[in-house]
Amino acid sequence: MTNHLLRRALIMLTLPAVLAILLAGCGGQQNAQDQSATNGKTGKEPAGTSAAGANTAEKKYTPPEKMLPPPEPADSPPLKEKPAGKVIDVGSLPEGLVADPKTGLVAVGLRNPDQLALVDSKTGKLVRKVKLSGSARHLGLLASGGPVLVPAETSDSLVQVSLPEGKIVSETPVDNYPHNVASAPNGRIFVISEARSTASMVENRKVVEKIKVPANPGGGAVTKSGLLGAVGVRGLALGVYKADTLDSLGFLDAGKGPTHVAAGPDDRFYVTDTRGGVVLVYQTRPELKQVARISLPGGSPYGIAVDTQRKHLWVTLTAKNRLIEYDLRDGSPRQVASYPTVRQPNSVTVNPATGRVFVAGRTEGVLQMIDP
Repeated sequence: MTNHLLRRALIMLTLPAVLAILLAGCGGQQNAQDQSATNGKTGKEPAGTSAAGANTAEKKYTPPEKMLPPPEPADSPPLKEKPAGKVIDVGSLPEGLVADPKTGLVAVGLRNPDQLALVDSKTGKLVRKVKLSGSARHLGLLASGGPVLVPAETSDSLVQVSLPEGKIVSETPVDNYPHNVASAPNGRIFVISEARSTASMVENRKVVEKIKVPANPGGGAVTKSGLLGAVGVRGLALGVYKADTLDSLGFLDAGKGPTHVAAGPDDRFYVTDTRGGVVLVYQTRPELKQVARISLPGGSPYGIAVDTQRKHLWVTLTAKNRLIEYDLRDGSPRQVASYPTVRQPNSVTVNPATGRVFVAGRTEGVLQMIDP
């Protein structure tokens, strides 16, 4: 991730001075003012503080008084085991992943040059590459069958790419440095801006509203019932919102250095606390609260995905080049398997139609395919 931080620093030189200071982490008080999250739409005054370590939700939130640098994945060591499954070359610096159950294609975000690779999930054959206007760290799907949602960080836009054709159908300007994206059952798209600490709501290919989320969000996900979860990597909190009304349900402590969030069965959220070495589990009903901690000491949990069909959770450990599989069916995550991965497994996704799992190996430019 050193290259990622260097790229970010170079990009920020072209942005307004205040934004450059924000991303550099200078001036904690100014950060707290600029990046504070509210209980509703942008423009409302922030109020209150979140209690560090609280297991139940706080209705009001402001960032910590002292915000640490964003957590990064551990640098993976050289491989000691042969990766499980099949490994194919896919392109330079793969990271963002999403698998479409209808077309059977896996979309992979590449850098240098910025492209979207479309891979046949059955054969591993590269179908085509699509030129992008900017770099993509994470990907999403609007619905089964596409389009692929590409938050292009370096062009400050949301790019939508059709499947299976691989054609760019729209490009929508959004807030600075869009890092992640999630779609709601009602068709709304939420683009998570790491720089602005906002979620831009896109409808009909236009931004129609923005809401504040915890400081420097690294991940966003939407549950089946339409709850948006956004996790602040520097704000150290998970904020939960109703996707239809944009109302906040509250904010929860998210550990020592969270990075990503995934939505699972029963409207639960799963957060990788990379710096803390744990995965945190949150329920949203009957009340919003943390209900479990999965300890992964020394592993640096980072990539995360949920197979909602089989109720399985997948977590990558970049410090160990491992992929851990959990069974969620009894309500409490239970580890069922561990797989050796490619080097630097920053991202994982699963095809819900087949259960096949895909891991991006950033160091060697490869895609790993595993049949559990």
